[in-house]
Amino acid sequence: MTATIGDAEAAVPTAWGTARLLAGTRAGRLDLARHRDVHDVPRRSERGSLADALDAVGLLGRGGAAFPVATKLLGTRAGSGTYVVVNGSEGEPASHKDRALMRLAPHLVLDGALAVARSLRTRKVDLVVQDRAAHASLAAAVRERRDARGVRLVHHDHGFVGGEVRAVTRALSGGPALPPGRRVLPTVHGVDGRPTFASNVETFAQIALLLSLGVDEYAGVGAADEPGTTLLTLLGDVPHPGVVEVPTGLPLSALVGERPGPVLVGGYHGTWLADPGELTVSRPTLRSAGAPLNAGVLARLPHDTCALGEVATVAHWLADQSVGQCGPCFFGLPALAITLDQLAVGRVATEAARQRARLLVGRGACAHPDGAAAFVASALTVLDREIAVHRRHGHCGRPLLGVLPTGGGPVTR
Repeated sequence: MTATIGDAEAAVPTAWGTARLLAGTRAGRLDLARHRDVHDVPRRSERGSLADALDAVGLLGRGGAAFPVATKLLGTRAGSGTYVVVNGSEGEPASHKDRALMRLAPHLVLDGALAVARSLRTRKVDLVVQDRAAHASLAAAVRERRDARGVRLVHHDHGFVGGEVRAVTRALSGGPALPPGRRVLPTVHGVDGRPTFASNVETFAQIALLLSLGVDEYAGVGAADEPGTTLLTLLGDVPHPGVVEVPTGLPLSALVGERPGPVLVGGYHGTWLADPGELTVSRPTLRSAGAPLNAGVLARLPHDTCALGEVATVAHWLADQSVGQCGPCFFGLPALAITLDQLAVGRVATEAARQRARLLVGRGACAHPDGAAAFVASALTVLDREIAVHRRHGHCGRPLLGVLPTGGGPVTR
């Protein structure tokens, strides 16, 4: 079955096995009363004991970096001037998991954010959201709770790079939504120059689950190296497109199907694999295999689309997302996208595109050029046979269907 992001968005999020994050949402959004019927009130926890629990289950951030949450918590100075930032910008068009969570289970996100704030002895909590339906859901949830009266809900629509966590904290401080540099850590210098614990929406929901379930029950499902469940967006020629909650440790092939063909792991800063083989849904395992899960996107292209054209279209979108503050983004990404266009019509060799991608790595003001380079370079490897056809004939004979979304209208390239 070939699914577009519209299909994935329309599909009702489902759980494989026992639902946790999505528990009770089959009938729609959980208001506070229904939320409390489904989830226990999270245990109050001091920073040290919360960090111990986070470390015991090895919780990793559910955005792009997969940083250990316990380490981040202990690295954030506690106090009334400290900020907690829930990053729900989700600027990648292929990912829909965070907005599904915010729309359906907003109180689980708030439970986690408020628990972290209490552990850091602060009341400064900012929820940053791009999706308007998610914003409305969270706004209603904040109104329902007395303990959330100090929460600031911010509509943040500054694109893909503008949703990077350091760009978010800079924007919340009144500056431009631009990453300030790789060495600036929000835990040290975040909103208004204050220590800031910032993480992805799903991370905070996972913290709430851990505090309500306890370590043993939380770790009772999933992989040994990353217990629990996780949210994914499945896209393209997959058996069950849409947002799913799955136990970690599940084989990738169970999610994307077992037929041969390239699979994208991690979204538009992710990695193409020729075949998922025996790999499983586990951030430590996938990172070790050179295919980090990143935004939680798994996609398989159908046979009836031009795969090289799909990759080139995303490369142009990645170039358009540049905020123009460094050469690798401003010059390098457009040049890489144009080189892919030339490759698709047989005018350049694969090595020219590989060289363009290599020039981006490690040179940007943020990780955007690196992520784009990984996406393209891995595609050049797994699509070698298709590229050879383009090289001989100037095309592959298949139309460009736009299975990989870029947030615009119909594909015209």
